Amino acid sequence: MTRLRPFRLHRPTTASEAISLLREIGPDAVPYCGGTELLLVAKLGFTAFTDLVDLKQVEELSGISDADGLRIGATTTHRQIEHSQTVRAGWPTLALLEREVGNLRVRNVGTIGGNLAFADPHSDPATFLTAVGGYVTIVGADATRNVPIEEFVIAPYMTVLGHGELLESVHIPSLDPGDSVVHRKMSFHERPAITVSVRVGVSDGAITRARIAVGSVGPRVMRAPAAERQLDGTQINGGAASAIREAAATAADEIDASADANGSVEYKRQLVRVLTARALNDALSQTGSAPVSLM
Repeated sequence: MTRLRPFRLHRPTTASEAISLLREIGPDAVPYCGGTELLLVAKLGFTAFTDLVDLKQVEELSGISDADGLRIGATTTHRQIEHSQTVRAGWPTLALLEREVGNLRVRNVGTIGGNLAFADPHSDPATFLTAVGGYVTIVGADATRNVPIEEFVIAPYMTVLGHGELLESVHIPSLDPGDSVVHRKMSFHERPAITVSVRVGVSDGAITRARIAVGSVGPRVMRAPAAERQLDGTQINGGAASAIREAAATAADEIDASADANGSVEYKRQLVRVLTARALNDALSQTGSAPVSLM
């Protein structure tokens, strides 16, 4: 690793002050909070910033509330989300997955906003948010906009954030009655090799809605819309096992997997098939339906 280049540190106390600093300094200024990802790549010599804008003291970017769904401030740490009673009560799957993000040091310092803005393809929160239909709020000098998480990340390490914009908060809609969310992952190293999140809704003994998101196997988190459509209308007590197997196989086919140190494309598609089937089965079990035999 190389030594960090000299830089100036700014500590604004409001979002508008932070935005003004970013616009005034220009592209050489970078916002940060936890810095777990940014400082790592900086030490590797992959950055060229001259100024860091520290967001830790900007209160409006922090906090957790459930007034209308779940709102999580961008500078909220993974550890705070994991231990939030609000999250545990209404979105327990999120609390559980946050418990396994990185390691304890990362969870204590790293933030959900930083995780999403860094746009690492191996992101548990991004996969979960895609499955539940989450979105982020972005603030700039001239406007505030809400962007679905599926549109926020456009490529590995690239988002729709423009210069002088900040990721303000993350939003998760309330679950509908009969809905269940499950997140599954497999890791060979610290970063996951595959993440799968599913949201399944059941009414009158049939699947009425399904969302399947797969991450860590390709360049970005992806939905599996064809697999979702296959599940629509499936009767829980008749044909659910075959429908789950078929949907999992379809998801494996439609996901854009990439070969890397975690395995070949064929191996990753097999992981998608297996973990998607397991996650769907677990989600149905949580809705009160009997577990489905996938053998």
